Amino acid sequence: MIKVKKETIIKYGKFLVKIALTCVALYFVFQKIDFRETWSAITNIHLGYFALAVLAFNASKIISAFRLNLFYDYLKLWLRQGYNLKLYYLGMFYNLFLPGSIGGDGYKVYLLKQHFEVKTRQLISATLLDRLSGMLALGMLACLFTIFTEFPKYLPYIDYVAAFATLIAIPAFYFIVKYFFTLFKPVFFPTLHLSFWVQASQVICVIFLLKALGVETYYTEYLALFLLSSAVSVLPISIGGVGVRELVFYYGIGLLGEDVTQAIALSLLFFIITAFSSLVGFPFVFNLGKPVSRKENLTENSIANN
Repeated sequence: MIKVKKETIIKYGKFLVKIALTCVALYFVFQKIDFRETWSAITNIHLGYFALAVLAFNASKIISAFRLNLFYDYLKLWLRQGYNLKLYYLGMFYNLFLPGSIGGDGYKVYLLKQHFEVKTRQLISATLLDRLSGMLALGMLACLFTIFTEFPKYLPYIDYVAAFATLIAIPAFYFIVKYFFTLFKPVFFPTLHLSFWVQASQVICVIFLLKALGVETYYTEYLALFLLSSAVSVLPISIGGVGVRELVFYYGIGLLGEDVTQAIALSLLFFIITAFSSLVGFPFVFNLGKPVSRKENLTENSIANN
């Protein structure tokens, strides 16, 4: 009789739960909308705007990779930007297509630990702060957009809550970094600055998708919901945020009394871009190569010149 480890059962159990929740959420949404209209909206998009959305999305990922490398620099890894970018896309591929395995973040920690003399705790801290920095910018932009939407008419005081959250977000996060992640305090503002550019690129991506779909109204509301859905999709309850994002758009746009067809089409198009962009990381499963430090390169070049 084959014995299965408890950890394996838990890992695949969580994966199956994610699949189940994703399917339930999608089933609920598609029971409420006309799928043929949604599919028609997707297949009749303006391809030029869609191409620009793809470029904007990948620009956000390139900036994200550069931000993560700033954290790595303070661990004295000095990864070459090209290698770091390949590793980042590989992590995206693992996160989306192999969610039941070690995951992209876990793989990066494992790989770098094998090749550099660095503590696992420090690598995990760098990864966590990279995520939190992105979430901070995401949350602040979501709050700012919410203040200028129609949602306060339907959700009393939400604009005041959003304004308060915006004001305390950066000081609260700085306090956390200063007292719990002291090593990374010098890189707090440079990485936070990049985080806003990451989210700005994603906002631009969504604007292009709205243009591609021919949406002409409620742009601020769409952007606020997109940012909110991105924050919710980070929770490990679905596959790549699928289903969760659609639910946020369904209830958010529905609250305004608008047709949700284009909102669901927008959500699905964003996932399609995410999926195809993540496939860029697939070749690196086989030929990523050994990580090389920029410092090693400088040393080698100096020796060669002498």
